[in-house]
Amino acid sequence: QVQLVESGGGLVQAGGSLRLSCAASGLTFSSYVMGWFRQAPGKEREFVSTIIWSESTTYYADSVKGRFTISRDNAKNTAYLQMNSLKPEDTAVYYCSASRHWSLYDSNMDYWGKGTLVTVSA
Repeated sequence: QVQLVESGGGLVQAGGSLRLSCAASGLTFSSYVMGWFRQAPGKEREFVSTIIWSESTTYYADSVKGRFTISRDNAKNTAYLQMNSLKPEDTAVYYCSASRHWSLYDSNMDYWGKGTLVTVSA
């Protein structure tokens, strides 16, 4: 019944931008920490970013710090990931997550979306 649906992925050239969206349903959105993870081809899933409550309550992986911005709109039950200055190494399936308790570890997430593919060409 709980559903997280990512959108906004696609093909972009290096240096370009994309904005991912995660629409949540079936849960009390404001009660959950929202996050983004990614899994590149042949690699393990890794943490990207999380937002706990407000715009100032965020955390980013070093690999995306300064380039990506996570946000949320509780009225719309939606989380976002604005990705700027994209690099080929950002190519991955990006997954939205939701967790009642804050964590940087994917094993602690309560719910997952099915992912959206981001491909960054050189």
